[in-house]
Amino acid sequence: MQTTLTENADIMINKLSSPARDIRYLLEKEYSKTSSIRFVGDHYRLEKSERHILTRVIVPPKTAVARNRKRLTCKEVSGKKVLADGYNVLIAIESMLSDHTLWLCDDGFVRDTRGVFRSHNNADITIEAVKQMCSILSKCNVPFVKVLLDSQMSQSGELAALIRQELALLSLQGEVSTSEHADFDLKHADPEYVVATADGVIIDAVEKVIDLPAAVLEEKGSRAEIII
Repeated sequence: MQTTLTENADIMINKLSSPARDIRYLLEKEYSKTSSIRFVGDHYRLEKSERHILTRVIVPPKTAVARNRKRLTCKEVSGKKVLADGYNVLIAIESMLSDHTLWLCDDGFVRDTRGVFRSHNNADITIEAVKQMCSILSKCNVPFVKVLLDSQMSQSGELAALIRQELALLSLQGEVSTSEHADFDLKHADPEYVVATADGVIIDAVEKVIDLPAAVLEEKGSRAEIII
């Protein structure tokens, strides 16, 4: 009998719950995250993919609290300009649309664990992800959105054109640009922008953040998985 995606997620949650608790305990004692995951992963004989999930999901307590305080809901971002970390947002939405597991992480942000960033290519599902991203921004009553794409990604120019087209269809004011140093630009964003990303390094550097994939999940009545 074939195992469903939900059952796969349940299996992974059951397997990783005890390691996750052990890692969180070590982080509370202020051991480093890298060494904690390595130590616990070796103890439980976890595979590389399982350690990757824990790396994405588990966040040191103080960092988690600080990030969660920066997170705005769709209602709270109404009337504010948004700067979107394009690939970060779209790849997570693509994961949702293709029924890959999304995880609600310790800092309150939703992340995927496919690890497809550098190998990403535009496909039909990318077009649908663009529609979902722009639709939720419109429903959040965002007056202006700037979408930033990493120019080093394959087909970033074509993706920028797709996003511009969708913004125009929704009469949503905005612009789309590519950059060779997108992460730097996002981390040094003008404070008037709420940054849309789940990238922890960027979240740590900016003042306010919105989690667009989480907003899409909420609108659809879906949820991300949690490792307790």
